[in-house]
Amino acid sequence: MTVGTAGESGTEKPVTVMVVDDHPMWRDAVARDLTEAGLHVVASAGDGPEAIRRARAARPQVLVLDLNLPGVSGARVCKEVVGHDPAVRVLVLSASGEHADVLEAVKSGATGYLLKSAGRDELVDAVRRTAVGDPVFTPGLAGLVLGEYRRLAAEPPRPAASDGPAAPRLTERETEVLRLVAKGLSYKQIAERLVISHRTVQNHVQNTLGKLQLHNRVELVRYAIERGLDVSTEVRGDGDM
Repeated sequence: MTVGTAGESGTEKPVTVMVVDDHPMWRDAVARDLTEAGLHVVASAGDGPEAIRRARAARPQVLVLDLNLPGVSGARVCKEVVGHDPAVRVLVLSASGEHADVLEAVKSGATGYLLKSAGRDELVDAVRRTAVGDPVFTPGLAGLVLGEYRRLAAEPPRPAASDGPAAPRLTERETEVLRLVAKGLSYKQIAERLVISHRTVQNHVQNTLGKLQLHNRVELVRYAIERGLDVSTEVRGDGDM
């Protein structure tokens, strides 16, 4: 069955995707593979400025994004698109496995990071999982990002401004979900831990991001650290965060 968004009739709508890559043949091949798998490619772009314009117009559920783009970098595209519409989820598809590139992408708002050496089925599965909020990484890269979480946790928290606005009030459940996100658990693992649905976890995370005016998991981890939540890292599963 096609993974998508439930429509009013109860049927599943295909996931909408935009593909951004500066190599036309690669871009077309990715779009074709996703279309043949039942996903709906609503737009494509070959450079940074075009990607930002078209993403804002098309509002895809998932932006499949190369980092090496002319005009504006892929990381900047990610930051601009997610900043404009936090509902868009970004899956980076890059030839680079450099640590700096991975961390910059995640800090810019990317949900996942896949190397271009991934097979067709792996790519399709990654796009579908990204659409429902799961962080998806090429094996080995998830550990890198979790290592960054541990580094952040080891830093002294920045003092809160005494004259600043009061922190937004989170519900008990939102705080619990935030703590588990900060530990590095995937949405699926959080749902199993709390005995709630995957979609309920998504809703709690989106509500928390909105209340705190944050954009991604790295920013959530930073917030949790600064608020003194217990974020000792857990690593579970098959490479997901």
